Amino acid sequence: MNKDTFSFVIYMIHACANHWNQKPSMVYKNMKRTNCIMGFLVPNYEILHTQSTQYVITDIKEYFNVRGIIV
Repeated sequence: MNKDTFSFVIYMIHACANHWNQKPSMVYKNMKRTNCIMGFLVPNYEILHTQSTQYVITDIKEYFNVRGIIV
């Protein structure tokens, strides 16, 4: 993972935490448990980083829902 991708992942963890009123550590834990970071965010960075924050938050929420995590 390069610096830009890493920064994007950190930004999205905090954006989701703020949007869902959760601690960033809880969002990270759910991302790690569902392989969201290495299985979704990193491989799709080139597309996702061009989208709005709200759009990516919605995608992450859908990704979680499919894997049984309700936010």
